[in-house]
Amino acid sequence: MTTTISPKTEKNPTRQPPQAHVRLHWRIRLRRDKSLVIMTIPAVVLLVVFNYAPLFGLITAFQYYDPLVGVWHSPWAGLDQFTTLLQDPLFWRALQNTLYLSLVQLILFFPIPIVLALLLNTVLSERLRNLIQSIVYLPHFFSWVLTITVFQQMLGGAGVLNQFLRQHDAGTWDIMTNSHTFALLVTFQAVWKEAGWGIIVFLAALAAIDTHLYEAAAVDGAGRWRRMWHITLPGMRGVIVLMLVLRLGNALTVGFEQLLLQRAAVGHNTADVLDTFSFYYGIATNNYSYGAAAGLFKSVISLLLIWGANKLAHVFGEDGLYRR
Repeated sequence: MTTTISPKTEKNPTRQPPQAHVRLHWRIRLRRDKSLVIMTIPAVVLLVVFNYAPLFGLITAFQYYDPLVGVWHSPWAGLDQFTTLLQDPLFWRALQNTLYLSLVQLILFFPIPIVLALLLNTVLSERLRNLIQSIVYLPHFFSWVLTITVFQQMLGGAGVLNQFLRQHDAGTWDIMTNSHTFALLVTFQAVWKEAGWGIIVFLAALAAIDTHLYEAAAVDGAGRWRRMWHITLPGMRGVIVLMLVLRLGNALTVGFEQLLLQRAAVGHNTADVLDTFSFYYGIATNNYSYGAAAGLFKSVISLLLIWGANKLAHVFGEDGLYRR
């Protein structure tokens, strides 16, 4: 009589549980990318200290905050600060100015780095291209104080332009203190200071386009404009949509320091935006809760704008900030 004994399944002693496998995988990646992780530590610290830690202060928007007693002992206000904010005509004026300046800058400023990148891409001489890039990058490193001083010396009442007009009996041209053209002035200042820096991303997008596509198109008889329309712009479309999404998400931030420095010249009705409103009617008057409420309102609207812009990018077949 033969007895059949079913073999027992023995556990493989070398086989690790999934958790151990994941830990081992992360250990290998950290060992491999140790230098990159160390390089990112300062950026992460700055992000936490200046972006995430201050979020705790948003609780003051729902309080009658008193700095003498602190956050924990300040009386609770609920939504009273927001009710007062929405009934304040100065707030609605600041919101209107913010949206208007954002729209003007979106129309006049956003396309300029794209055009500059396309123009620089056509320069064949690398030395000349580097020289032009250095010149257009330089104003980015100027402070807004220096930038506005340069514009004041050129376009102000005693500036170079008006002195030239007086010498030729042509009158003067009011630019720096004209409230009607202030939006164009602010946009031109932003273009002069930041357009050169903004082309970096678009130049990187141009460098990623396969040059064989241009060669094939040239063989098929496509001219420069057709190559740009059918190869260059479609190759840049993803980056353009991404930058547009980021721009719309940042639409309510139109330059606090720039407008703060020029507010006295054109008046608060023209230069007040949400950021300066929070400063002048919140921090400067010791009404911190009111300023925090205005800042929180701006943040929520910005979040909705960036969410809507990202959804619009998905409609056009682009990834935007994140995929669906």
